[in-house]
Amino acid sequence: MRTSDFDSIVATERLILIDFYATWCGACRIMDPTLDRVALAMSDMVTVVRIDISSASNSELVRRYNIVSVPTLMLFHRGEPIWRDSGVIAFDRLCTIIRRHQTVDVF
Repeated sequence: MRTSDFDSIVATERLILIDFYATWCGACRIMDPTLDRVALAMSDMVTVVRIDISSASNSELVRRYNIVSVPTLMLFHRGEPIWRDSGVIAFDRLCTIIRRHQTVDVF
């Protein structure tokens, strides 16, 4: 993914959950169904984007965010990372984190 494309994706008002993964990573494969469930169950709150750290086109993003283990999940809002964790994370925990960071605009 081009860095400019990434920056445009995470710059939105919507929460963006980035999954930095690798195809060779067993823990990443374990997270796949969980992330699919999150994307489906919380589609009104968050967009899930997966970035393969093994791809040369993603090396700048890997360096920028100092991705040293996979899976690494990062939650972005308005272009800023607001949460980060690595390893296998349970569906319920991810949903709680997303709800906690959901913004509510009062008019």
